[in-house]
Amino acid sequence: MQRPASEQRERATGETVKSGADRPLSSPYAMTEALDPSRLRAELRAIARKHAVNPDKLRQDVLTRLKEVNAAGRERAYEILKENGGGLECARRISWLQDQILIALHTLVVQSVYPEANNEFTITAVGGYGRGTLAPGSDIDLLFLIDGGDRAETLKSIEYVLYMLWDMGLKVGHATRSVAECIKLSKSDMTIRTSILEMRYVAGRKSLADTLEHRFDDEVVANTAPEFIAAKLAERDQRHQKSFDTRYLVVPNVKEGKGGLRDLNTLFWIAKYFYRVPEPTELVDLGVLSRQEMKLFLRAEDFLWAVRCHMHFLTGKAEERLSFDIQREIAEALDYQDRPGLSAVERFMKHYFLVAKDVGDLTRIFCSDLEEQQAKAAPTLPRAVWSKFAKRQRKIPGSIEFVSDSGRIALAEPDVFKKDPVAIIRFFYVAVINDLEFHPDALKVVTRSLSLINADLRENEEANRLFLSILTSRNKPALYLRRMNEAGVLGRFLPEFGRIVSMMQFNMYHHFTVDEHLIRAVDVLSEIDNAGGESEMHPLAARLISSVEDRTALYVAVLLHDVAKGRKEDHSIAGARLARKICPRLGLSVKQTELVSWLIEFHLLMSMTSQTRDLNDRKTVVDFADNVQSLDRLNMLLILTVCDIRAVGPDVWNGWKGQLLRTLYYETEILLSGGFSAVSRKARTERAIEALDNALDGWGDNERHKYANLHYQNYMLSVPLEDQVRHARFIRDADKERRLFATMVRTHAFHDITEITLLAPDHPRLLSIIAGACAATGANIADAQIFTTTDGRALDTILLNRAFDDDADELRRAKTIGRLIEDVLTGRKHLNDLIAARTRERRTVHAFSVPTHVSVTNKLSNIFTVIEIECLDRTGLLADVTQTLSELSLDIQTARITTFGEKVIDSFYVTDLVGAKITNENRQAAIVERMKAVLEDKGDAYRKGMPQGMLLPAENGQDNTPPKDDGNRK
Repeated sequence: MQRPASEQRERATGETVKSGADRPLSSPYAMTEALDPSRLRAELRAIARKHAVNPDKLRQDVLTRLKEVNAAGRERAYEILKENGGGLECARRISWLQDQILIALHTLVVQSVYPEANNEFTITAVGGYGRGTLAPGSDIDLLFLIDGGDRAETLKSIEYVLYMLWDMGLKVGHATRSVAECIKLSKSDMTIRTSILEMRYVAGRKSLADTLEHRFDDEVVANTAPEFIAAKLAERDQRHQKSFDTRYLVVPNVKEGKGGLRDLNTLFWIAKYFYRVPEPTELVDLGVLSRQEMKLFLRAEDFLWAVRCHMHFLTGKAEERLSFDIQREIAEALDYQDRPGLSAVERFMKHYFLVAKDVGDLTRIFCSDLEEQQAKAAPTLPRAVWSKFAKRQRKIPGSIEFVSDSGRIALAEPDVFKKDPVAIIRFFYVAVINDLEFHPDALKVVTRSLSLINADLRENEEANRLFLSILTSRNKPALYLRRMNEAGVLGRFLPEFGRIVSMMQFNMYHHFTVDEHLIRAVDVLSEIDNAGGESEMHPLAARLISSVEDRTALYVAVLLHDVAKGRKEDHSIAGARLARKICPRLGLSVKQTELVSWLIEFHLLMSMTSQTRDLNDRKTVVDFADNVQSLDRLNMLLILTVCDIRAVGPDVWNGWKGQLLRTLYYETEILLSGGFSAVSRKARTERAIEALDNALDGWGDNERHKYANLHYQNYMLSVPLEDQVRHARFIRDADKERRLFATMVRTHAFHDITEITLLAPDHPRLLSIIAGACAATGANIADAQIFTTTDGRALDTILLNRAFDDDADELRRAKTIGRLIEDVLTGRKHLNDLIAARTRERRTVHAFSVPTHVSVTNKLSNIFTVIEIECLDRTGLLADVTQTLSELSLDIQTARITTFGEKVIDSFYVTDLVGAKITNENRQAAIVERMKAVLEDKGDAYRKGMPQGMLLPAENGQDNTPPKDDGNRK
């Protein structure tokens, strides 16, 4: 199978293939096996003659035939797409098919149904359809032009056409206007103006379409280019903001996202409006784009259309987001293959992001020429619109190679880089230290000079010194690194970085490509660095940054910590090895190199330890401290960890993770400082209690003291103060109402999480009961924060994946789940009955595959056996696991529930029923075997032995007095 977009594909995979854009579009009549236009019109005329006196039968037969033609034509287009991979050809075929259906419908209507309307109206295509391209699920955008009168027969004819299209199952956007109305509306409405700009005649009275086209050019387009261009560029910027202003989202919007089809559409609109050309290809003759750049434009368009058409065909709807569910299928349809270190779907997505980057390059080149043309025309254009394009060049102090052009760095001479290739790096350095943006002309020259970045330049001492200065600058280093990356400089200067440019990680955890993630991590580090200890989001990191001994090593480690992704070997180990090669080249000393290598090799250690281990177990901290060994390493690792998590995505970092990291930091600091911490655990606990006491405004002294001292040390050190205050109010309200069981809910729309907090008497199987109740409602537990109060009650917070977009709907759902948990705990409802009455739903992400892993070890704790599971997430998983552990006669003392996108890593600290470790090897093997069966969803996880509730002693005669606890019970 041939594939589209050969040039980018060659860069992504090293293969040479032919693009659909490289082939001439076949004559549309090659679709004769699906549709012969003349024959179709003849068939409809025959149907009209046959049912001349029966309009209903006529309509029914015509509709049946048109549905057959439409289905056959689209099926044929899909077959050809799968055969040759040409996206544009597919989109044009579907557009041509729609043309023929409209022409046939128009002929039928004006000749047989409403003959008096003959030659009274025109059918034109607008929007994407006006450009002669249609995706399988796209709207059919139509503009019906009428002569200005309100003739009943004409309007009935138009309605007949529309109802036939709707009954065919097509989505139709339409407007009926006179030429004068179109001109009037397009002057005040930019959307209407754009649609008329794209208008294309399809059927009917052609003179109306010609008149509108001429009047539109003379009365609307003439002398209004600045207004139109400003509106389209503002519209583009607004679209980009919705996708975090990056083209490197791992679930991109192929149509509306940055680097997608709409960006190419914007170029087309501006070209047609400003340069008055009907096709983008004519920009070559005008000198706006080179032939190679136009070839890139067509290949990018062809590839994006191929992806979009496949998406619509595979989903059966107008799906524009390239979701994980269909990425693998499209990769397979385009015949991508697995390679060492990269799966087929990851190679396909890397190609996608390279194309999106090319779209950005083309946009920049196009805007550069546009600006030049605008500057020439500036004297005759409104000053307010074009003042920003006025040429105001000035010298940059200390530089003879570059000048400042209206606050943007430009080249003093066009051959600056040829004379001295080091100037390519110096170009970005000068921009950083002078806080300058980049002139698009200069960036165009940079892009065309990439071949100058060779081994000699990479080894050049000055070039490396300048690069380190850019990286460690206090003036938005991420902004300039991103510009270097988009221009292709960063990947050429650091070939190891170049390997991960546009590389995605096929999982739900990471939101961005690897290169974008690394640059965002540098951005977070710069934010912390410039906060001066005042950061509210990560106060400890902001305080520690000033004590870091080697700031350069930290920045290099943050930039390179994932540079070895996509290799066979573990990326942390491979990355450390690469760092030993890269750092000396950058000019780092032996000591700095070893520090960077260590940070990269262990960059996941702190996050994994804090999120998957019991931080109140001394052995956890001792083992972690043995790895870290020094306070300086600890400080830098904490900062690197914060940067890494923050850069994963907008909804990954939260206060809970920050608290866990701070707790691990302070516990480790005590060991590394020989038992003398800057702030001891006891002192931190006392300070936290005092802070909570002070935060309980309006409470009596006795109440404040009672509720501020209700929690164990681990709660006070790991829960944010604002949550402690909420919990105190919640517990006090429950006490006033004398409620043994109470729930509190809140939603986090931004984090896509719903939180349920439960207060109940402690019970060995409480977590299992809660998890089962959530599973019975189809709710998926993403995390759990579970504590025991000093008076023997459990205070558990369960984080659920959000089910509804609307906050009110989600809040009602959460309250229902909370009431159900209370009902199960009190025995008012039986969990088995609830589960039996409900068809079990599984939140299995079919697009992903996570190897199931179970380990049972006694090495991670001196007191408990630790059972760690790793598997694909699904609804009800925690209920299955906790119930199985109960059936295995294991008491869960502590649990760490952690979800990384589609992957779950849970750790359970357990003992047998007499409080001892599980030391028998046969029993350990049996636990592993049983747990694997449950994780792989084999058999019924809900047994008859599922606990029915946690009834009050007066009601069931049981002794529910909780065991003595130090607050670790989870």
